[in-house]
Amino acid sequence: MVARIPHGRVATYGQIAAEAGLLRRARLAGYALRHAPEALALPWHRVLNAQGRISLPAGSTAAARQRERLQAEGVELVNGRVDLKRYRWQPRSDAPLLD
Repeated sequence: MVARIPHGRVATYGQIAAEAGLLRRARLAGYALRHAPEALALPWHRVLNAQGRISLPAGSTAAARQRERLQAEGVELVNGRVDLKRYRWQPRSDAPLLD
């Protein structure tokens, strides 16, 4: 699911879990993403918490890298928050999960 998030869009951990058939398992989605092999090259930076905020520790190198990657894709953060109404990815319900 994370690999399907398009450039310039974001999703929440809960949204990823629900799309994968794991309703109410946002923490599991975060765990899976954190432990995914780097070789998968997933766009991890496009996944945020339910409030549209970066979940990594504030001031950390990883949080700064996520912010920079989002901004490079044109995603605006205002007071550390992404407007989910504007930037949230809405997958088509008829699109296949796997290509």
